[in-house]
Amino acid sequence: MRVGLASLDQQWEDKQRNFERCSELALGAAAQGCTIVVFPEMTLTGYSMNVGRTAEPADASESLQRFGTIAKATGIHNVFGATLTNPGATRPVNALCHADPAGGVRVVYEKIHLFTFAAEDESFQPGRAKGFVETPEGRLAASICYDLRFPELYAAVAKDSDGAICIANWPNGRVAHWRALLVARAIENQMYLIGVNRIGRDGNGLNYDKSSLVVDPTGVVMQPDRESAELDVYEVDLEVTHRYRAQFPTVRDKRPTTYGQL
Repeated sequence: MRVGLASLDQQWEDKQRNFERCSELALGAAAQGCTIVVFPEMTLTGYSMNVGRTAEPADASESLQRFGTIAKATGIHNVFGATLTNPGATRPVNALCHADPAGGVRVVYEKIHLFTFAAEDESFQPGRAKGFVETPEGRLAASICYDLRFPELYAAVAKDSDGAICIANWPNGRVAHWRALLVARAIENQMYLIGVNRIGRDGNGLNYDKSSLVVDPTGVVMQPDRESAELDVYEVDLEVTHRYRAQFPTVRDKRPTTYGQL
């Protein structure tokens, strides 16, 4: 599986400009033979708590529709983030979404661990279910930014996954944690970790270093086949997950149902 990691320089709450750049990056990923391109958290807005401006109804989201158009035009899977409101809900969710090459779009996952340090819990409601991105090459568990600090989520999805995606807005002040935790989650769960972080400066004055990366199931940080300012391309062989787990089977010994009782 050829994966494009789009380290988007997100323009603050500017959906049109961000969408135009996402279109360009998706086209670039397709031209380099990618089967999937992954964008950062809250892709078209940046990590904004201004939900009155950024949120869209999940059942009539223009952003979801537009990514479906990109995916169909490029013929590759698009994974992206959005702020969405579900029918009857009082607060929106921070979601990871998947647009497939046929143009179909679905909300895969709603962020479970809200970042209370930034008062995310005051504007959003937490998700309550696991989510997976399904591709012909394999199944990738979904996670968003702060989730990375909670190994319980990854332990719960490991047996059903070949890898995991984490989309983020992770500031450079803590970027060493980002890298270390991606490696840790890969080692603990013997699977690929695909971490996609933004670059640039956001509307809160926070800076973001380029730090998107892929970690293999043994914990090795991989090198991209091709790289540029906002798009890096990796070759990911999900069969490596199965071979490594067969050789050194620790994932089979996980007991997620027991952990919940402790």
